[in-house]
Amino acid sequence: MSDLAPEARFQPSSGRRVAFFGGSFDPPHLGHLAVARAARAALGLDAVLFAPVGAQPLKPAGTAAGFDERMAMTRLAIASEPEFFLSLADAPRPSGAPNYTIETLLNLRAELPPGSALFCLMGADSFSALRLWHRAAEIPFAAPLIVASRPGWRLDDLPSALPEGVTLESSPEPGRLGAGVKLRSWLLVNRTEERAPFYLLPGLHVDISASEIRAQIRAEIGSQHRSFSGPPAAGDALLPAAVLDYILSRKLYR
Repeated sequence: MSDLAPEARFQPSSGRRVAFFGGSFDPPHLGHLAVARAARAALGLDAVLFAPVGAQPLKPAGTAAGFDERMAMTRLAIASEPEFFLSLADAPRPSGAPNYTIETLLNLRAELPPGSALFCLMGADSFSALRLWHRAAEIPFAAPLIVASRPGWRLDDLPSALPEGVTLESSPEPGRLGAGVKLRSWLLVNRTEERAPFYLLPGLHVDISASEIRAQIRAEIGSQHRSFSGPPAAGDALLPAAVLDYILSRKLYR
């Protein structure tokens, strides 16, 4: 195994298909991995960039774990996935200013060589708040969105989550099965008639909440058990083993 950090090993080349996957990752859990795997399979992605965010504008209270801790946990979570990379694209700014997704995407797109394709991967919970994001109407056109559904999320909710001035129209290929993963697609149209593809992964039913994981860890203070599992997610534990070990060893979320 290389001793280089994942972010140092990512070398974009012409024609690569790359997805930016931002978030708190506080902590990174199996739901994040399931979403990234499904997107990679459905859209033939060469790389998924896991980018812990420095400061989220819509979460002024910040995160429970520090940025360095969330980076370390994310590195551990993706260590066995050769197409997943840790990214510093959304690292804290020296000025302390918030991290805005549109700016991060534009910077990433400028760094990729001609012929590359950049996507923006997110869960349905993030997408539902998209219209509140900074320069929200520009985001789908800076990088096509890939949205992973979650239990209780309905297709009827899709139009209402779109930023103001962005509408949905049918795609020539509204649905297909790619690498065993269901994929639906539409076109997004803005006020200048610019069009961008929009992708939905409708078959995912992973319902893992980072806040619930943190709450369960706090509830188990003093436990000597090295295993941690909550409500079953496809019969598996909620956290990669290495991430759990890190949390317990550093006494995070207590």
